[in-house]
Amino acid sequence: MLLEVENLRVHYDKVEAVKGISLSVEEGNISTLIGANGAGKTSILKAISGLIKLSAGEVRFEGKRIDHMAAHDIVGMGIAHVPEGRRLFGLMTVQHNLRLGAYLQKDKKQLEESFEHVYRHFPILKERENQLAKTLSGGQQQMVAMGRALMARPKVILMDEPSLGLAPIMVSEIAKIIESLKQAGLSVVLVEQNASLALKLADRGYVLETGTIALEGKSEDLIGNDYVKQAYLGG
Repeated sequence: MLLEVENLRVHYDKVEAVKGISLSVEEGNISTLIGANGAGKTSILKAISGLIKLSAGEVRFEGKRIDHMAAHDIVGMGIAHVPEGRRLFGLMTVQHNLRLGAYLQKDKKQLEESFEHVYRHFPILKERENQLAKTLSGGQQQMVAMGRALMARPKVILMDEPSLGLAPIMVSEIAKIIESLKQAGLSVVLVEQNASLALKLADRGYVLETGTIALEGKSEDLIGNDYVKQAYLGG
């Protein structure tokens, strides 16, 4: 198993946001976390990527525990994070925002290959590489955020609400890009409010409710589940 989370617990002061969840991600697969706001989805991603400390539990990547490691070391191992809200530097160019994703790379040739890799997935970013990030459309900004993660040449990408606030046509475009990442051999952990989209993209799904996993299984099975239909897929 490429990525494993076991009995993960996360507290914010005295409030327990994640209550002992376990999940796994196979190589080349997409796993999705769906659930209402406050269910603990974002906290799980932050715990995996080292942005917040675990209260208990383990995170293993390629069989090695990483829950004690610093965030930049986790990136170096092969896990990249696309945060909710994109978190770009608006007064920096597209190219400079992308370059930040490769801050661990020292080899010039490798850096050039990373840019070429990103521009193959996002050709529009090549056209806009000297444009300030704040002047891009919402969809293009999301592409920059995803491209920045790809610059690290990861094996796993954690994506937090990539379709948030986007027009339907751009949501479809982002979905195609996520599928292309899987086809390229990357694994994805997808947090997405659009449960229908998430389950269609994913191989496996986890339904979270107030910090616990209420349901899990193959995405095709969850799509057909009556509870999931009523609660998350509009009946």
